[in-house]
Amino acid sequence: MTISVLTPDRKIFVGLASKLTLPGTDGTFQLLDNHAPLVSSLAGGRVVVQAGAGEYTYYDEAKDEEAIGTESRSITFTIDGGFVEVLNNEVNLLVQGARNMR
Repeated sequence: MTISVLTPDRKIFVGLASKLTLPGTDGTFQLLDNHAPLVSSLAGGRVVVQAGAGEYTYYDEAKDEEAIGTESRSITFTIDGGFVEVLNNEVNLLVQGARNMR
């Protein structure tokens, strides 16, 4: 599935992912390929993106710049809240207060 994680001032992640873990307002939930359409609010907490094989971009807070990755890896960051939309294997997260954890 294609994931876009955006804040008002930057892109946090854009690319393919095999799994996404999100802090929903009613508890943590996961999204996998071919998930049913969904719109949900997000609480503050940890977001984990399992980046798939292929090229993706992510914000590297330590370097204060956008970086490009190609290897399959887990990218974790925290958010203060936001919204997620899932439709046709495209996932869009609009979040506030995103900070890298690793």
